[in-house]
Amino acid sequence: MNINASSTGEEIAPMALAIHQLVNGLPITMRSLNSPGVRIEDGEVLDYNYTGPILEEVLKSGEMSHKIPDTGEYKGTPVVVVPVIEAGQVIAAMGVVDITKGIYSDIMEITKRPEELTGSRGGLQ
Repeated sequence: MNINASSTGEEIAPMALAIHQLVNGLPITMRSLNSPGVRIEDGEVLDYNYTGPILEEVLKSGEMSHKIPDTGEYKGTPVVVVPVIEAGQVIAAMGVVDITKGIYSDIMEITKRPEELTGSRGGLQ
């Protein structure tokens, strides 16, 4: 599979679906620099002509973004979007929609071993 700055939603869908499975079914969005891309939920491509405000932002900045969009399909839900860079150029952006709204990181904090804890939770200091 070869992704480039003009890859279409249909062309990037196999990679995006694989990432969707890798992140345990969290919604995935992905687009190339010059073409709209895909929106995936529940193991299915819901849109082959997708873009979103944070995808657009990351394509311009070339920097990872953790945000809660004010507009779009995932308005009010945290997303993490990263650039896909080849030969120093941003060619695409892909995002994970955190439908858990941060619950996962809270669970990871709660389940730390005592030796990993510091501060007021009774760990080693």
